[in-house]
Amino acid sequence: MTLSLSAVMLLGIGYLGLLFLGALAVERGWVPARISRHPAVYILALGVYASAWATYGSLELAGRAGFGYLAYYLGVAGAFLLAPVLLVPIQRLSRAYQLASLADLFAFRFRSRWVGSLVTLVSLLAVLPLLALQVQTLGDTIFLMTGTGAPWLFALVFCVLIALFAIAFGARHARLHARHDTLLAAIAVESLVKLVAMLVLGTYALFVVFDGPADLQAWLDGPGRSVQAGIEQLDPTRWRTLLLLFFAAAFLMPHMFHVTFAETLSRRTLLQAAWSLPLFLLLMALPIPLILWGTQRLGEDGAGIGEAYYAFALSDAAWLQGTAFIAGLAAASGTMIVISLALSGMILNHLVLVALPPGKQLGLYRWLRWLRRGLIAAVILGGWLFYRLVGVKHDLTTLGLVAFVGMAQCLPGMLALLYWPGANRKGMVSGLIVGSLIWLLGLWPPLVTALPGLILLPPGLEELAGQAPWYLVTLVSLTANILTLILVSLATHTSAGERAAAEACSVDAVIRPKRFPLIATSGEEFKQQLARALGEDIAEHEVERALTDLGLSPQESRPYALRRLRDRIQANLSGRMGPSVAQDIVDRFLPYRGDGIAATEDIHFVESRLEAYRTRLTGLARELDGLRRYHRHTLARLPVGLCAFGEDGELLMWNDALATLTGIDGDSVIGARRDNLPAPWGELLGRILADPHSRLYKQPVELAGELRHLTLHKAELDAGEDGHGGKVVLIEDHSEMKWLEDELVHAARLASIGQLAAGVAHEIGNPITGISSLAQNLRYDTDDPRVLETAGQIQQLTERVSRIVASLVGFAHGGRHVSGHTLSAVSMADITDEALHLIHLARSGEDVVFENRCLVEPRVLGDAQRLLQVMVNLLGNARDASAAGDRVIIEAEPAGEWLQVSVTDEGEGIDDSVRDRLFEPFTTTKPPGEGTGLGMALVYSIIVEHGGKIDINSPPPGQATGTQICLWLPLNRQEVAHADEPDSDR
Repeated sequence: MTLSLSAVMLLGIGYLGLLFLGALAVERGWVPARISRHPAVYILALGVYASAWATYGSLELAGRAGFGYLAYYLGVAGAFLLAPVLLVPIQRLSRAYQLASLADLFAFRFRSRWVGSLVTLVSLLAVLPLLALQVQTLGDTIFLMTGTGAPWLFALVFCVLIALFAIAFGARHARLHARHDTLLAAIAVESLVKLVAMLVLGTYALFVVFDGPADLQAWLDGPGRSVQAGIEQLDPTRWRTLLLLFFAAAFLMPHMFHVTFAETLSRRTLLQAAWSLPLFLLLMALPIPLILWGTQRLGEDGAGIGEAYYAFALSDAAWLQGTAFIAGLAAASGTMIVISLALSGMILNHLVLVALPPGKQLGLYRWLRWLRRGLIAAVILGGWLFYRLVGVKHDLTTLGLVAFVGMAQCLPGMLALLYWPGANRKGMVSGLIVGSLIWLLGLWPPLVTALPGLILLPPGLEELAGQAPWYLVTLVSLTANILTLILVSLATHTSAGERAAAEACSVDAVIRPKRFPLIATSGEEFKQQLARALGEDIAEHEVERALTDLGLSPQESRPYALRRLRDRIQANLSGRMGPSVAQDIVDRFLPYRGDGIAATEDIHFVESRLEAYRTRLTGLARELDGLRRYHRHTLARLPVGLCAFGEDGELLMWNDALATLTGIDGDSVIGARRDNLPAPWGELLGRILADPHSRLYKQPVELAGELRHLTLHKAELDAGEDGHGGKVVLIEDHSEMKWLEDELVHAARLASIGQLAAGVAHEIGNPITGISSLAQNLRYDTDDPRVLETAGQIQQLTERVSRIVASLVGFAHGGRHVSGHTLSAVSMADITDEALHLIHLARSGEDVVFENRCLVEPRVLGDAQRLLQVMVNLLGNARDASAAGDRVIIEAEPAGEWLQVSVTDEGEGIDDSVRDRLFEPFTTTKPPGEGTGLGMALVYSIIVEHGGKIDINSPPPGQATGTQICLWLPLNRQEVAHADEPDSDR
């Protein structure tokens, strides 16, 4: 049945229109994100591998080589089955360094823009036949269905529509590594469409052309046997060679690299694709022999229709031919869209921008975006032009094999990139050039001219001369490519940049970046430097974006953080302009300092990378990493503060105990210089690092408003074979030990004073007793009033001296004064009034205002006479410390089971050096001759014998000057218990 041209065009344009509307629905958010971003969408998008070769080319190959067509599906299945060791490392690199294409990856590894340019040229030459294959299937199917002339014109219409679709949904951003959820969803839909269409065609062949599986088997055993016998089967060597070509195409072809690595599939999704994509391709492959056998059953194989289009010979039904057409259109359009996106980015980064480096201009990213859109259209129209000039003269198998053999020339370089750190750019470029020249000389002359290809067989392989050209060219070109790469790499020097990149790319190597200092010292300086290359707006945008990604501040000045910022900016620029241009910009405008500072390995960065990859380690590497983590954890959890400095003075470690002591989180200072640390740590650590001795003992440091005493120990680390030298500092908090030592010294001083006081009291006691006895006898021996008065005064004075001596004896016995004293309920308000009365009697003439704010209740349990002595001493000291007109406030308020009594003055206060010794005997702040220094010691002794506490605030809270003495005395427990009893009248 011949369909009208308008019907076919309407069918094709209608399909593309529906695809456009579906993509628009995803773009506008009409489709939920949980669907558009489901892992199944990504896996189906990988089905872009099944191009028009899968729908038509496989039929052609099956008709010529039997089951050899399966190599197309098994090769990619093998590549994805090796995903953990092959695809995941490439994904890691592309994600970490924003590498959006194969050329980006090679340019990054071999540190050369010309490597990226060469890979781009080889990819472009390899992809042109594949693009022509897609366009040719469109033109051929339109011609088969309509019989109209000039099918190339209508193929051009579809190419224009496909280019518009690619531009609309694949080039909205200047960043090549941007996520294209809309595009992936559209490609996933196309994968489903071509799968369903192929299954429908296979089902039709099995149950309509044949009467089910039994009829098919009967035909294969009967008439079909002779038909199958006429098909030349592939020998094992060609079979394996085809597997190798399709294996390489699975991750080297631009469209496969783009979907697999540039579209940010998660690692988990990629590993899921290791089994799900082969399953998808198996379903795609199953209908191929059914369609082939169905056509052979109908006898259409010799009716002038090529094997590639046998699906159109199954029936004249319009719906079946439409299904075959939609299968090919879905396969071709999806492949052309993704190839154009991938190849346009490669051409932009590695040809256009290399030839015309971007300068400081307004709208740079807009210019890049429009340039990329033009390249997308140019790639698709270039494929159509190649089809018109070359493709129409060749079958699909020829075009496909030329493309796959050409792309396989990048396979040796890719394997060296991942698994051989010794490979260098000279070896890779030499190998790729040699292999590509053999490919061009062997397969392109027959492709573009009527001349045979030039195939140079090595000596000893002349017997292979009769083999297929593609087979010979593949063997010779890949062998020459590999040998050249190995020999040249071994014979030439590998630069330091290549070695560093090789460590980053190698599957087993640990990334060991160097600690080079930068000229720029902050994020703001980064903006100023980049503005010279990109303009102020773009520079600010890129720096802010990198700072946000890393969680850093624009004022960040740590060398380690600035190196991370520089690397992130380079990676982000790489996603927009390619690694070569990005590296040139960063190296030129964000250079490292060249002042001769020796660079050492960035230990902290290595530690972070090992932590990220520790779950992937196995065997001895896993055991060693476990030991490393144990030692690291031991140092981190050490109960003593620890920090480590590299030979260049950069901070490498700051453990948990030190973070707790200092209040500084380790992540905020790791990578900083010593002099950039917050006070007082920069100066303190600088002293121990510069000190020739290895210890600083009990250094006073103000931390959180509290004086602490820290002891620092230093250890020198000599740079051994690994080159990791530096200094380690241990920091111990000896504040409690210092306080204990001070208490011991204080106790010893008190003990010595107590012993002296006991001796003095003993020596004074005997004379005083004699004097008292003589005074008493004198009172009995005379009646003279004056003598009696004098004897009474002597008796009072001796009693006063006896009380002082008793206080000294009590102090000498450690405060055991309570024996012999009766404790009762006492009101501190009354005692304060009596003490104030005595104070006023003892002093006059100066206007010091006393305010007794104590309440009569509650009362304390104590000795009224001794508490009166306490208040007289305290009020007397407050009076002596006050100036005329000052106030002395006495307050008392309950605090739980205590009564807090405070005496607050407005004097000059107490010096810190005296305050700690104020309760020691003979300590006074008064001038010589005006105080004995026993008053506060007596107060302390009396308060302790009452079971209370005493404290000093100088100055008091809320005052600039003055002193506050606080007493805590136990409340009368009977009154407290009575107050707590429930009221019986309630």
